[in-house]
Amino acid sequence: MLGFLSRFVDSNDRELKRIQPFVDEANELEAEIKALSDEDIKDRFLGLRDEFRESFVEEEPSDDELHHPDLERRRDLAKARRKRNNQLIQDALDDILPDVFAMAREAMVRTLGMRHFDVQLVGGIVLHQGKIAEMRTGEGKTLVAPLAAILNAIAGRGVHIVTVNDYLARRDPQWMGPIYHFLGLSVGMILGQQSDGGAASYVFEPGYPTNDERLINLRPVTRREAYAADVTYGTNNEFGFDYLRDNMVTDLESRVQRERFFGIVDEVDNILIDEARTPLIISGQAEESGDLYYTFARLVPRLRERPAEWQEGDEDEGDYFIDLKDRAVSPTEAGVDKIEKLIGVDNLYDADPRFARHFDQALKAHALYKRDRDYIVKDGEIIIVDEFTGRQMPGRRWAEGLHQAIEAKEGLRVQRETVTMATITFQNYFRLYDKLAGMTGTALTEAEEFHKIYQLEVVGIPTHRPMVRDDDTDLVYLNEKAKFNAVIDEIEDMQEQGRPVLVGTVSVEKSERLGDLLEQRGIKHEVLNAKFHEKESGIVAQAGRTGAVTIATNMAGRGTDILLGGNPAGLASELLHRRGLNPAEVDKATYDEALAEARKITDEDHERVVKAGGLHIVGTERHESRRIDNQLRGRAGRQGDPGSSRFYLSLDDDLMKRFASDRVAGMMERLGLDEDNYIESGIVGKTIESAQSRVEGFNFDIRKRVVEFDDVINRQRETIYAERDKVLRNEDLTETIRAFLDEDLDEVVERHLGSTHDAATEEGIAGLVLELERTGMGRDRIDPHELLELHSAGAIAEHVKDVADQMLEAREADVGPEAWATIERFVLLRTIDSLWVEHLTEVDDMRRGIGLRGYAQQDPLNEFRKEAFRLYEELSGFIRHQVASTVFRVSIQQQPQPPAGVFAMPGPGQQARGALPVGVGAASTNGAGASGGAAGRQGIRAMAGPGVTGTAGVAALGAGQQARPGYTPTGAKIGRNDTCWCGSGLKYKKCHGR
Repeated sequence: MLGFLSRFVDSNDRELKRIQPFVDEANELEAEIKALSDEDIKDRFLGLRDEFRESFVEEEPSDDELHHPDLERRRDLAKARRKRNNQLIQDALDDILPDVFAMAREAMVRTLGMRHFDVQLVGGIVLHQGKIAEMRTGEGKTLVAPLAAILNAIAGRGVHIVTVNDYLARRDPQWMGPIYHFLGLSVGMILGQQSDGGAASYVFEPGYPTNDERLINLRPVTRREAYAADVTYGTNNEFGFDYLRDNMVTDLESRVQRERFFGIVDEVDNILIDEARTPLIISGQAEESGDLYYTFARLVPRLRERPAEWQEGDEDEGDYFIDLKDRAVSPTEAGVDKIEKLIGVDNLYDADPRFARHFDQALKAHALYKRDRDYIVKDGEIIIVDEFTGRQMPGRRWAEGLHQAIEAKEGLRVQRETVTMATITFQNYFRLYDKLAGMTGTALTEAEEFHKIYQLEVVGIPTHRPMVRDDDTDLVYLNEKAKFNAVIDEIEDMQEQGRPVLVGTVSVEKSERLGDLLEQRGIKHEVLNAKFHEKESGIVAQAGRTGAVTIATNMAGRGTDILLGGNPAGLASELLHRRGLNPAEVDKATYDEALAEARKITDEDHERVVKAGGLHIVGTERHESRRIDNQLRGRAGRQGDPGSSRFYLSLDDDLMKRFASDRVAGMMERLGLDEDNYIESGIVGKTIESAQSRVEGFNFDIRKRVVEFDDVINRQRETIYAERDKVLRNEDLTETIRAFLDEDLDEVVERHLGSTHDAATEEGIAGLVLELERTGMGRDRIDPHELLELHSAGAIAEHVKDVADQMLEAREADVGPEAWATIERFVLLRTIDSLWVEHLTEVDDMRRGIGLRGYAQQDPLNEFRKEAFRLYEELSGFIRHQVASTVFRVSIQQQPQPPAGVFAMPGPGQQARGALPVGVGAASTNGAGASGGAAGRQGIRAMAGPGVTGTAGVAALGAGQQARPGYTPTGAKIGRNDTCWCGSGLKYKKCHGR
């Protein structure tokens, strides 16, 4: 690792020297651009854009790429051509970079009153080159992204700027929107489903009327319009889910995303590293959850944890033990015996297979997952808390029954289990971009991983002013009580000096406990954790005021600067609210007056805070990643401001328990220290850093393994999605259907009659006719006596295929070419989708057990590759067979018209009226059964998480159908928290359940 870092430093210097001429040229153009009028700058920029688009000529696909029989070969040729075209675009954009950056810099001066520093231009160039820019906190990452975005928007292929949460996805385009607008570029944003049911996508439009200050200058639009903008902001989850949903639609008009040309990932370490083990999953509902979750939730608390002082050979081994290093829990033999007696079975693992799975998940829920640390309970639901940021993740669910086990543990309604319909990891989603770049304040520690997994280089950007923060040595106490007492004393001392303090905690529980202790001391403070995340930006923005004390979980307001003296814009909004005014509705003069008043207050406070020593950071526990600790420290000392930081630790901390408690405890014992004393030693710091390094290495190996396994399924996913895309784009699918029929009929004939030259038997003919009847080729078309007279299997196969061709032509003539094309598309899409879902389930099941192959001295990854390939070969055959056996049995059903006076608005992807193809029988109304049918885009509620899933309801009902309370129109029972049957995407209780 040290060798890698040494090489990084050398290459970083070389890269900065290579970039400098671009910066110098942009600086030389500054005076020329400054002399132009607003309109002249806009015309100059749009002229460059139009000239670029008119002169740029792409390399066209070759015949081999279009027609080679090998799909893999065609895909490789397409990727190589795309790579060459992207390099041509990159070279052409490099030629106009200085001019565009000079115009973007002047646009910011004229709209926001700020000017890009040279180091920020360097950051923009690094992003344009498809690399990661490591910029310290407060160096203006938000201002840097538009530089690269504006330049690459000239290509006309769309730029995606990826943020970590909805707040930043909304704030950044509002803040930066005037720059883009000044130059004639459009800006969109995509958000997650809003809790108030509000719109989830907007474009920046100055002056658009609203009474919501969060939505100033934002006009609601469709998802597709937001993606059609030159630059689109959004969260990593939403970009990923939209990709998956786009590959589930039944018509091209329902797709929302354009190509993935250039992505800029803000807080790139959080998204590409911390969340790399988190698959995005769209899932449909499976069977009803039974009472077993509640049963095991009642029984597991009767088990005893192994005593802490237990050693090998002790009789009392408890009922289960926890491995803190791997965060795993395992039952002992005594524990298994006790559970077997409690549920009345002789052998837990030979009984109902559900018993072992439910026991395993209930034990995890009881022993490993803690309320107010890993999750909170809100409105009768389990809300996951992100372990890295401390933020709530509403809508996400743990997979494999864990979420249901936690619901049962907390006495909540256990929601239905789910089946995976579409999934992708963040690693493989972001590798879909032609060019990817990122920004963060802490990338150096993960530079090797960025290089190995994403082929991304990290370039350290110099700070505008020298960093003068004092990072003090860690203090280690005997227990948590002594540590917290010392933390309170430190906070009180800093507050008396007039210094603001930001206190970092690792969980909601710890932040609230510390808040209670401060309350007892009479110290005024603000608590920022997953329970109060709505107030995040306001609290963090004012955390730099004199004597302010802010307790934060790991989120620590990433993306929001802590300005010494406070944030004038936030204070101006607060002043207007105090006067009974809505900042979204006041005129410009009133707002400017409030802003000037706020700026005067914050400027005076800034001087006081700087004199007092700046922001002080108190860490109450070391995170298992050094990068998270550095992020907390990085909140202080921005832009050359003074600041300091110190971590307070105890032997009760999770990291200390796992790696360092024995060594440090022995040291404290030898020194004769009691709980009120502490150790301040470089040795302790090195021990902790060594522990963190081991955990980071362990987590890197896990993430690397995740991507190696997902790469296997990723090739299959790309192939399936490519075939699906071909179905959507192809107007004439008859030849595809015929090819599937011919191959399947050859197999059917061979199965019953043998090879081509074998003579047919009466018994074989009878079996063949029976199977053909099941595919819709009845005896009115297939005469057994006629087949017998043909003698050989080969002749019979040709005859049957001729009959199939005649039936296809007759069906097309009967329903009309347009309706028949719809049927063909429906059959192919529904078949691909439903069998792909089954395939994913099989692969998931196989993957969970593949690790056992290691005991047989087999490499689990190689075995997984073999098994996944075998399953995929079977999938291809199943798709062909199911299409062949379905195409003659599909019927056309006319949708009922809505009652008079009722206006039925279909969701995107649904057809409002007219003929809809319906499979054999009625259309399914749940996600598990109708993923490829008339599924409305809004009927899919996507959720994600670490093994995280969610539900995907499907709107496939006629416009006029009604339902009695608690039931769907088809009579199926529906829970109040289930997705509504109508396809709105809302919960039933907030839609038709009102």
